[in-house]
Amino acid sequence: MDRTGKLNLFYLISFLAILAWSGWRPYDRFTWLLEVLPALMGLAALAITYRRFRFTNLLYLLMWLHALILLVGGHYTYARVPLFDWLSQAYDLGRNNYDKLGHFAQGFVPAMVAREIMIRNRVVARRGWLGLIVVSLCLAISAFYELIEWWVAVFTGTGAEDFLGTQGYVWDTQSDMALCLLGSLLALLLLSRLHDRQMARLPREEKP
Repeated sequence: MDRTGKLNLFYLISFLAILAWSGWRPYDRFTWLLEVLPALMGLAALAITYRRFRFTNLLYLLMWLHALILLVGGHYTYARVPLFDWLSQAYDLGRNNYDKLGHFAQGFVPAMVAREIMIRNRVVARRGWLGLIVVSLCLAISAFYELIEWWVAVFTGTGAEDFLGTQGYVWDTQSDMALCLLGSLLALLLLSRLHDRQMARLPREEKP
């Protein structure tokens, strides 16, 4: 097994171990399921497509980190993550801001996923359009996620309060989308060169 295979095996085993911890007596089982479901769907998609399309090492690392954010948030609920409770009290922030980290990651990681898929499948002929399309996709994902939160709230009533995680903040939805936008822009600005170098080192049959 090569280095990439060993890394991916580590990501898988550690993900499953943290998933088991996350699902062991979470604060609220319904909220836990809602929060970890995207990570489980992502794992299923990666497993199904692994033989046909393997991402760069950078992407697997980013997706693993994003999954950990979801699993931790699912275990405690986003409004009760202990470290961010401490930060809120230490810096008088007024709320637990772990959900904001989650929405930042919701832009940062999908931006790089979309970038790699579009480059390697030659979806965009000119690189000048690539950034605009990637950012637009991330904002669309963020907007759809906010719609999902609304639908869950409508159909479950107070049972969705922990999933929404607004904590009384009137601009919660808008700030969530703004952080997604910021995350996608920073990902493109900070990681595009490294990402291009990693794609250039892919086996010939997998190169863009």
